[in-house]
Amino acid sequence: MAKSRSTRRAKPKDANRRSKKKISPLASEGIEYLDYKDVDTLRRFMSDRAKIRARRVSGNDSQQQRVVARAIKNAREMGLLPYASRVTTQRRGPRPDKGDRGDRGDRRPRDERPDESANDDAAAAAENEAIEATEVETTETVAATEGEA
Repeated sequence: MAKSRSTRRAKPKDANRRSKKKISPLASEGIEYLDYKDVDTLRRFMSDRAKIRARRVSGNDSQQQRVVARAIKNAREMGLLPYASRVTTQRRGPRPDKGDRGDRGDRRPRDERPDESANDDAAAAAENEAIEATEVETTETVAATEGEA
């Protein structure tokens, strides 16, 4: 026979605590119409990285959230609000696990590395020849067109 499963689950410890319902800033201030040109109000519904805040964070109901999102998107399209704000952080120094080399790891000493200077010289010479050939063709074409005129 199969084991009978209990349909009850253990309640979490904080099940009796009710979270406080957030009050929408639109309702508390009595804003009935939200315009895309009202940038100061719209910024309250955006994070510091210019993302639209979720309903559970802002306290809006679903209809208000749709209105806010549409107004923010319109303001972005008009150039009043940014699509993204880049937040940069300063580095505090070399990481202890990587050292000064970063992701590249340790390099071999110079005398053990292959000689790449010969390849570089050949590539530079070929590039110079191609440039000179193009210059010669250009001057011949200019001379021919001036002679026809």
